[in-house]
Amino acid sequence: MCGIAGFLARPGTKIDIDALDRMERAILHRGPDGRGAFEARGVGLRHTRLSIIDLEGGAQPLIHDRLALVANAEIYNDPLLRKDLSHIAFKTGSDCEAPLYLWPWLGAHYVDALRGMYAIAFVDQGDEVDRAALSRDPFGIRPLYYVETPQGIAFASEPQALIAGGYAAASCRPEAVTELLQTQFVAGSETIFPGIKRARPGETMVVENGAITSRQFRPAIEGDIDRGMTEEAALKALDKILLDSVAVHQRADVPSGLFLSGGIDSAAILAAMVRLDTRRPVAWTARFDTGPVDEAAAARRMATTCGAAHEVVTITERMFWEDLPKIVACMDDPVADYAIIPTWFLARAARRDLTVVLSGEGGDELFGGYGRYRRACRPWWRGGRAPRCNGIMNTVAPKWKDTSWKTDLSAAPGDTRFRATQRLDIATWLPDDLLIKLDRCLMAHGMEGRTPLLDVELARLAWRLPDRLKTRHGQGKYLLRKWLDQQCSQANAFAPKQGFTVPVGAWMAAEATRLGPLLHQQEALKAAMPGVDIHAIVQRTGDRKARKASWVLLFYALWHRIHIEGVPCDGDVYEVLAS
Repeated sequence: MCGIAGFLARPGTKIDIDALDRMERAILHRGPDGRGAFEARGVGLRHTRLSIIDLEGGAQPLIHDRLALVANAEIYNDPLLRKDLSHIAFKTGSDCEAPLYLWPWLGAHYVDALRGMYAIAFVDQGDEVDRAALSRDPFGIRPLYYVETPQGIAFASEPQALIAGGYAAASCRPEAVTELLQTQFVAGSETIFPGIKRARPGETMVVENGAITSRQFRPAIEGDIDRGMTEEAALKALDKILLDSVAVHQRADVPSGLFLSGGIDSAAILAAMVRLDTRRPVAWTARFDTGPVDEAAAARRMATTCGAAHEVVTITERMFWEDLPKIVACMDDPVADYAIIPTWFLARAARRDLTVVLSGEGGDELFGGYGRYRRACRPWWRGGRAPRCNGIMNTVAPKWKDTSWKTDLSAAPGDTRFRATQRLDIATWLPDDLLIKLDRCLMAHGMEGRTPLLDVELARLAWRLPDRLKTRHGQGKYLLRKWLDQQCSQANAFAPKQGFTVPVGAWMAAEATRLGPLLHQQEALKAAMPGVDIHAIVQRTGDRKARKASWVLLFYALWHRIHIEGVPCDGDVYEVLAS
């Protein structure tokens, strides 16, 4: 991955070089291998590079005639694009160069030719109109944020860069704080910071003379359900497309590996890597020294069966209290998902040996793995309910109850209830929680994450599947499980889904007497939940819902201290909260 930033000015506005330099410094962790700059009439671009492809010659910005671009991208069909553009004399081996030559033909629709993950800023300096485009991949794997000002548009890979550049303030929208506390993330184009917006997944914004003039969207999922699809045909198609996706996602000029959990998604990726037989896979797994579920055992069996090298990172309670502020510091776009903890520690350990890591994000959303999809299909008297029908804080502080964060479950024509719930997750939970988590936790250590299950070709197949090939006998991801079972019977593909358990609740319960009063004193929590006894929530150590709420409160208190109040993150949890 890389970092990008820039400013697209309105006519007569001078580019603020100091602001661009401050943005660049704020994203240096995303690109430790190089820095690039481009300034011309009404435009300034910055790029920090993590070298993955063409280590010597792939520096950015990339420039051709009147065109320039900076990209945080991996374009997996670059070899095919180069064949289609064989009349062009390419200057580098970078997989981001082809868009320079697609733009004159396709304009802003150049993204339709790309297979990959990307956040790209394109500049086309014409004789009369300066035109630019800001584009994000269909799933939102790569982040892209922007601010519209009277002087023009500033953009960057992370909100903290826009704040560093002086284009936005480090403050919070109250309604976004409520949403974060209720759902553990903030969904949609509006971030928690006033004025900072996310480019939505698949969005391309056309900018002319420093103002957005049009928007277009490339959907990640589209098409009708193929109700006549047979299991045999679906398995055959999955086998071909999954192997191809894993193959192109392994393309790199630096060492790569896999984050291997005890679940189906990463096991399927490992099985595909073994089938491809390019090199011995290297897998990394996180485990905790306490807790009811130890994923490392199942991961170890899978790694051994597949002949993969296997490294296990053990996370302790002491590590949690000491390093949590650093983890929260990297989550400038806040996500109170406790999976940030193992992801951050895995990345820190694996970065010693790897630069690129494959991960299983997207399998549940595309192939129907979550229990909430099945619950959404059941009537209320059989335990059915819509997803996110009650907030995290509503369950423990009913007098404060707030429902402003709720998202309607609206089905598109032809959707089943099952598929409508998947669609909601793909539009919100996936880009605004899971992929932010993966991006920030890996980028904090200068590491690139790749998601072979979030591939446009694979999604095209998955979205056509009828529900009977997604769920069967009370289990989700039927087709993916069946494929994995055929590849590796030792994977125990039809074992009940365990879920990934982080023992945060138990760790916080053991510290409740000390932690409760400290959280209760936090001004940010008082402002967000006036009249609520935070101490009492933390003290309810035997209540599962109160434990979840306590974790979200701790996350937000730390996040506010670090990102809004400017407290350094180099102390432990207590030092940061008490400073």
